[in-house]
Parts: sequence; structure tokens; C-alpha cells
Amino acid sequence: MPMSTSATQATDPAATPSWTVGDLTVHRIDEVRLPPETGPWLLPGATPDVIDQHDWLRPDFADPAGVLRLASQSFALSVGGLRVLVDTGIGNGKTRANPAWHDLRTDYLRRLTAAGFAPDRVDLVILTHLHADHVGWNTQAREGAWVPTFPHARYAVSRIEREFWAGYTMDEPRRQMFRDSVHPIEDAGLLDLVDVPSQGADIAPGLRLVPTPGHTPGHLAVEVSSRGATALITGDCLHHPVQLAHPALGSCVDIDPGQAQATRRSLLSTLADRETLLLGTHFPPPTAGRVIADGDAYRLAPVPADTSAPAHGAP
Repeated sequence: MPMSTSATQATDPAATPSWTVGDLTVHRIDEVRLPPETGPWLLPGATPDVIDQHDWLRPDFADPAGVLRLASQSFALSVGGLRVLVDTGIGNGKTRANPAWHDLRTDYLRRLTAAGFAPDRVDLVILTHLHADHVGWNTQAREGAWVPTFPHARYAVSRIEREFWAGYTMDEPRRQMFRDSVHPIEDAGLLDLVDVPSQGADIAPGLRLVPTPGHTPGHLAVEVSSRGATALITGDCLHHPVQLAHPALGSCVDIDPGQAQATRRSLLSTLADRETLLLGTHFPPPTAGRVIADGDAYRLAPVPADTSAPAHGAP
């Protein structure tokens, strides 16, 4: 993975960005801003010429030279009496082939705690899929071993996802990721494999897992709903808002590019011109927005986060 610039640490942990969805609050837990090399590697079709076609991508989602801005973050919310975390980022101190992910030292856990989600109080961790930048904080190093970061939580992943990787011929970097971030959760008996039918699966009041295959076979998006309002956390079915304008643009690490494209098109068609808030797991600030039909494709109408209210978890 040809990236050489260190990821940039995110800023003030006390100012937790959040969005209101009905009676619920979804918090963005920042880990790192990803280096400029990430965009050309991850979405090679998103060239500066493509970016130049869409003024709305600047300045938030692309820099003046037409290079994509990307981030690594999680989302946390309290719903149905549960403190829930969606994806766990890259993690600290992990051996990774990607230099931008290798041996990080971020204050992610301090941010998470400041938002009201101290690790020992998290009840449920939802993993959209089993890639290194979505499972890293599953574990942390303690006394020479990788142990669960959230010891009282259940970790949920699609059964299809886990079974796919169980039969996949992995290279050493991926085996390392499973050794330090997946196997310790399984060994502790904390990983739940969830059967998610095509219509989705409700796992708590207001919390629904939505199958969005292609990037990986068992990839999930997470739908949050309350009092008629809805938000959708993307995981990697969408990496960047440029894919709204060009749904055919795929990631270099999509397992099934054709299925990933079909999933994006179907999802965007469903969301277009509705009030559903789209929250991108790798979207840089402002991170969230509404999907608006734009010719034969779409654009994102940003919805800035609220940083004025104090961060808090469930009572």
C-alpha cells in the first residue's frame, strides 16, 4: 500500500462533533485524518480532472489540487439503553503494511471517553466489515498481549463476513491483523456472528444492520432511526462523496467491484432527495449530509456537526 506520509492526528478531544437523529445523538469519534496519498491509492479513478467537474467537492472533500480528503473515524450513540460504537478504526501500536496505519499513537480512547463512551461502558461494537482500518481498536496492548478494548461489549459482525475470511487465503499483513484485532475477541467469546437477511436486521430499537455487499461479501451499513428521523452510517460501501457523483468509481480493495457498484447505485437511489442523514466513515468534515439527485447521479448537501452541546453517553 504505497503511502509514506504519516496520518495527521485529529484535534480537540473535548469538542465531539455530533448530529441529532430524532431523540438520538450520533457522535463522531475522530481517529486520524489520512494523508494525501490515500486518495489516489484508494480511489484511483478519482483523478483531479474528475474532481474538477464538481465544484461542491471543494474545499471540504478535496484540496485545491484535486486530491481527495479522507479520514478514519468511528460513530458512537446511545440507543435502547445500550452504548454503541460503530467500527473501531485503525488502532494504536499495530504492525501494518500501510505506513499511514502503522504503529499509530493517537488519543482516540480519550476522545471516546470524552464523548461519554468510556471503553468499560461500551455495550455493543458493530463492525461493518473486517478490514484493518475498521477493527483496530477492537484490542489494545496490555502486558505484551492484545486484549479486548471493550471488555463488557458484544462485538457484532455479519456471519457472511466472518465465514468469508475464514476460507480466504490471506497474505501475512492480513493474518497479522486477524491475530491482533479479531482472534483475541473470538478467544474471549465476545464476537457475535449475525445473520443479516436482504431486508436487514434490527438488533436494538432504532438500530438496524443493512447488507451492503461488494467491498466485502458481508459488508454492512448501519441505520439509526428515531421519531421519524433516519441516519445511515456507510462503512466502506461509500468511501468518499465523489462516489455520489460517480457511483461507478470503485475502491482498489473492493472484493467484488461489480457488486460494490451495484450496491452504491441502489443505496444512493434509495436515499436520493429524502431526509436520511448520510454519515461517511471515511468522509472528512463536515462528514454528514443529504443525498441530492444531480442529473443522472447525485451530490452531497453537507449537514455540519454540532459541537456546541456537551458530549454525553446514555444516562
